[in-house]
Amino acid sequence: MNGRRTFVRRLALGIVAAPLVAEAQQTGKVWRIGYLAAETKIVAARALLTFREGLRQLGYVEGKTLTVEIWAAEGRPEDLPALAAQLVGAKPDVIVTHNAGHALIVQKLTRTLPIVVLAAGELVANGVVASLAKPGGNVTGMQLYSPELTGKRVQILQEAVPGVRRLAVLRSPSRWTPQGFAVWRQATDEPAAKLGIRARYVGFDDPDQLPGLFTEMAKERDDALLVWSTPNIGLFFDRLQELTIRHRLPAMHDFGSFVRRGGLIAYGPKLDDVRREAATYVDRIFKGANPGDLPIGQPTTFELVINLRTAKALGLTIPQSVLARADEVIQ
Repeated sequence: MNGRRTFVRRLALGIVAAPLVAEAQQTGKVWRIGYLAAETKIVAARALLTFREGLRQLGYVEGKTLTVEIWAAEGRPEDLPALAAQLVGAKPDVIVTHNAGHALIVQKLTRTLPIVVLAAGELVANGVVASLAKPGGNVTGMQLYSPELTGKRVQILQEAVPGVRRLAVLRSPSRWTPQGFAVWRQATDEPAAKLGIRARYVGFDDPDQLPGLFTEMAKERDDALLVWSTPNIGLFFDRLQELTIRHRLPAMHDFGSFVRRGGLIAYGPKLDDVRREAATYVDRIFKGANPGDLPIGQPTTFELVINLRTAKALGLTIPQSVLARADEVIQ
C-alpha cells in the first residue's frame, strides 16, 4: 500500500470451542474464525467479548478446538478491501464481520466462505442477502434494522430535554439508498411533527466535516441532535462527542455503548444480546448448516441508557420520570 507498513495485524485470541467437546476430541478438528474490523485490534476485541461468551454458553472451550483471529485495519477503513482479500486468502471456516458494509466487501471476494454478521444495518436493501427469511448465498447473522425505533428516540429525547423544538438529524448520505432514507425520514418526521418538533437533516461522509456542521447547527439554533449511526462511527465518536459538549447540544444515540463512551442518552437494541445470539449462527454452520438457509435474526431486547456525567457537562437536569425508566444510569 504505497510503501506503508503492512496493515495485516492479526490477534489470535485463543478462542477455542466445539459444538461438543467429545466430538471435537474425536475428530481433532480445529475451527478457525476470522473477524474483519475497521477499528484497532483492542477495540475489536472488546466488541467480541459477548460473542465469545455466546460460544462458551454453547459448550465451546477456549484454547482447544477453535481459534479466532482479528484482522484489523487499525482505524483505516480504506484498507478494508485489501485486508479482506488477505483474510479470504487465509480460508478460515467462518468469516465474521460487524456490519453489512463489511460483509459486502467480503462477499465481493468470495461466494463460498460462510460470513456471519454480528449486528448489521439493513442487509436486504444493501444487496447482501435476498431476504430475511431465506438469505441465500453465503451471508447470515443478526440485523438491527428498526426504523420504528427512531420515533421512540425523538419522544424520549424531548422528555429528557424539555423544550426541544428544532432537531438536527446527523446522517451519512452514502450509507443510505434513496428508498432506505425515505423510510427512515418518514419514521422520524411523523412522530417529530406530532410533538411539535422540526427535524432538519444534516449529511456528512467525512468526519472532518463535523466541526463545520456543528457551527451550522448553532446558526440554525438547533436544540438537540439525533445521531443515525454510520458503519465506522466508532472511529470518530470521541470527536463527535467533544463537539456536542463544546456546542452544548444534547444528543440521542441508537446504542447504549455510545453512552458508556460518554454520550448523553441512547435507546436501542442491547448489542451484547445481539452479538451473543450471533454465536449461535457460527455454531450451526460448524454443525453443517448452509448460511443461506439460516434466517436473519433481529433483536428482541432493548435498553435506555443515560449518562448523568454528560448531562452535567451540558448543564442539563434529566427529569426523574425519565431516569426511573432507564435500564442503566451512569453516575
